[in-house]
Amino acid sequence: MVATDTALRRPQQIEGANFLNLLIVDDDRAVREACRAVAQSLGFTPQVAESAEQASRLLDSRSADVVLLDLKLPGSRGLDALHSIRKNRPEALVIVITGFGTIQSAVQAMKDGAYDYVTKPFSMEELRLLLERVTGHLRLKTENRVLRETIKSRQGFGNIIGRAPEMEKLYRIITKAAQSTHPVLILGESGTGKELVAKSLHFTGPFRTKPFIPVDCGSLVPTLIESELFGHVRGAFTGATHPKDGLLAIAEGGTVFLDEIGELSIDLQAKLLRAIQEKEIRPVGSVRRIPINVRILAATNHDLEQSVVQGTFRRDLFFRLNVLTLRIPPLRERRQDIPLLVAHVLDRLGHDSGTERTISDEALKILLNYDWPGNVRELENCLERACALSSADEIQVRDLPTQVYSVPPEATGPIHPGNGGILPMAELEKQTILNALAQVNGDKMLAARLLGIGKTTLYRKLKEYAQA
Repeated sequence: MVATDTALRRPQQIEGANFLNLLIVDDDRAVREACRAVAQSLGFTPQVAESAEQASRLLDSRSADVVLLDLKLPGSRGLDALHSIRKNRPEALVIVITGFGTIQSAVQAMKDGAYDYVTKPFSMEELRLLLERVTGHLRLKTENRVLRETIKSRQGFGNIIGRAPEMEKLYRIITKAAQSTHPVLILGESGTGKELVAKSLHFTGPFRTKPFIPVDCGSLVPTLIESELFGHVRGAFTGATHPKDGLLAIAEGGTVFLDEIGELSIDLQAKLLRAIQEKEIRPVGSVRRIPINVRILAATNHDLEQSVVQGTFRRDLFFRLNVLTLRIPPLRERRQDIPLLVAHVLDRLGHDSGTERTISDEALKILLNYDWPGNVRELENCLERACALSSADEIQVRDLPTQVYSVPPEATGPIHPGNGGILPMAELEKQTILNALAQVNGDKMLAARLLGIGKTTLYRKLKEYAQA
């Protein structure tokens, strides 16, 4: 039986329950009707079934977001019905209903994939709270899915492009980290897009309407960084003719992105740690402390753990910032994203100039084979230069920067201890010429032009290589 109370007299719909389908499976008519009344009062669209067979037929023709399933049904085992629902409707959350003496069955049901259980007799308030929790779970699940798809496909905030497995992993972490207020440490080489990731964390989170303020810690002298972050009072130092609010205070409720955090001096690291821990700052030259409510995102292309060992970065600040860590893969580790990035950059450049640009297959092949030490930023600069120099609408190999097509992969890759990392000039010249020929599919005239040598010289060199 279901214990009665006054919950139904003052129904209050749950936010997000509208358009959610609820299936009630119980052979007790009184229980079915009571559960139906509670569900309707909360905004669900309920259906009822008195047997596992009837429930199966209903699920064949209509989806269910939530299923209330009695484990003691006539003609079938409740766990068998649970297994059938989990197999045919894996997206549905199943809440099992069990008697007081069969708790062990409910525990087994939870192991087999049930979301939760409730024991008879249960009150209307107990059922209402349970459905409210389920609704919150479904809403969060939907929001996370939407965020993942938004981040992968968006052309707005963050502007992150890529579908490589490494990027898919990054999107999943961004989706989760965006919903928290913990500090995040973003790691990646120069040009990988650390600020873009920071913007995605901010603008896909609950505080997207609040300020997002980036600070380049490597471009300012320590005294200016301190004033930027914490503010100062009039007369605090030479030139401080007016008081200034610090960015940590201006960004109230929002995010401060500290780029190149490893460049901060030890003294400033201590002050930043105190500000994060105590959630307050003291402007330069002031004795007054100002409370702050801001999320800290930090980024670096340095190995901070090594900096801690060397004593140039505080261990306690490192642990405080390293609550959540995001590593952005370099472009050479996700080469399959290069065509996507090229198309995106050319589309943007074409929109700005009013000229639609494309790229030849040969030029794209060269971009795919290059190691991109400057990562996405270098790729963007390369394409901007190519568009500026090209007289046609299609970018050709000749429009690309020389270093992109003339440096062999062996020269741009990691240094191998076996040869000391140094190639003789003759060998480097040979690799450069052969690599250029491979890039242009054996077109000797084009290779000679791209290498800046005469065709006679090229033929002579190739003859020497053949005789060697």
